[in-house]
Formats: sequence, C-alpha cells, structure tokens
Amino acid sequence: MADSSTRSELPRISDDDMLEMNKELERMIEDVETHLTWMAYDMVALRTSPELGVSMQKLKEAYLKCRAAVCGDPDQESQIDKSAETAVTTLSQM
Repeated sequence: MADSSTRSELPRISDDDMLEMNKELERMIEDVETHLTWMAYDMVALRTSPELGVSMQKLKEAYLKCRAAVCGDPDQESQIDKSAETAVTTLSQM
C-alpha cells in the first residue's frame, strides 16, 4: 500500500521537459566526447614526439612568466623559474 501512495506523489515530467533534458544530455555527451578526442590526440602526439612535451612545457612557463610580469607579481615569477627548471629537466629525461 505504501508503494501506491508514493507513486502518486511523484511529480510528472512533461514531454517538453523530457525533450529539454534529452537535448541537454546530448550537449553534455558531445562536450565530453570533444574533450576525450583532444586528450587522445595529445597523448598520441606526445608519445610520437617526446620533444613536443618539453616544448609545450617551455611555452606554458613563458606564458606564466608573461602573465606574472603583466599582472605585477614578482613572487610568482621566481616560483615559476624554479618549477620550470625542474619540469624541463624531468621532461628531458623522458
């Protein structure tokens, strides 16, 4: 008996709401598929050419240095210099 009373209390979902939820779910799935595709592409590129990883790390560090210089955070620049040396050394050993 308790089952029949709880079923009648559940809100009904209209067809329009169901269609909207399906569209949103499709958009979310497409977004995840896109991210996974790019991740797979990056993995293949890095495994094919390890030097690419080192270049990408250097580019990231240069970007962070520029950003720190523009934003005026000298402490961040010194931290970036230290982490860049460590990262480049680690990646070049691969």
